[in-house]
Amino acid sequence: MPFSLDQDLRLALELADAADAITTARFRSTDLDVRQKADDSEVTDADLACERRLRELVAERRPGDTVYGEEYGGERQPGRCWIIDPIDGTGNYFRGVPIWATLIALAVDGVPVAGVVSAPLLCRRWWAAEGSGAVGVFGQGAPEPLHVSTVGSIADAFASVGSLDQWDLVDARDRAIDLLDATHRQRMFGDFLPYMLVADGSMDVVAEPDLKPYDMAALDVIVREAGGRFSAMDGTPGIWSGTALATNGRLHEAALGILSN
Repeated sequence: MPFSLDQDLRLALELADAADAITTARFRSTDLDVRQKADDSEVTDADLACERRLRELVAERRPGDTVYGEEYGGERQPGRCWIIDPIDGTGNYFRGVPIWATLIALAVDGVPVAGVVSAPLLCRRWWAAEGSGAVGVFGQGAPEPLHVSTVGSIADAFASVGSLDQWDLVDARDRAIDLLDATHRQRMFGDFLPYMLVADGSMDVVAEPDLKPYDMAALDVIVREAGGRFSAMDGTPGIWSGTALATNGRLHEAALGILSN
């Protein structure tokens, strides 16, 4: 039987609860196992255990759906696919920095239609479903609707570009600096956090040049449902082009113009 988007979002929130139980239990553990992957990024036993559990739950609750995750693979699929990053910010996680999150999204024919970002050590969670708006919660507070900012000039914007070494990898540091120079305030937040700050109106522009679909899927639908715009840095909508630009919508064309120079 087909599931409603509301049912899928409720499942995504249940998956986030299961992820939080695993990741928080292993955070700052003295026996945390950290290994280097082929791409020189790190993976911990918590990443692996978390993704395994989420895959098990999807198989139990949505046996006809596919899964694409950071640690155990997958690829773009037609139909319904759960896209999972068990710990976004593994570098922070294994060093004991509490800025990391689990990213869970459901995509239909490659388009994210529901997503959850859960950052338990920050006591924050954000979620959205297509057509239903975006919501955030802090600690034990009540969920509140998310809305992007109304900043209308790039010169007044708060912006983030992640880490400059990412831009060096694609020989594009100058474009990152140009974007930062055009804005009012600059913050070098990485991973999920600046995108969620765009969704809640605290920041206005975020760009990154080297991302995977599982880094972006949940962020995409939350930013869009909060009233913002999410695309690749060349303006292509979606999560499959390897880059990301998220804005409050009003500043998107201006940011695209800077990044295309």
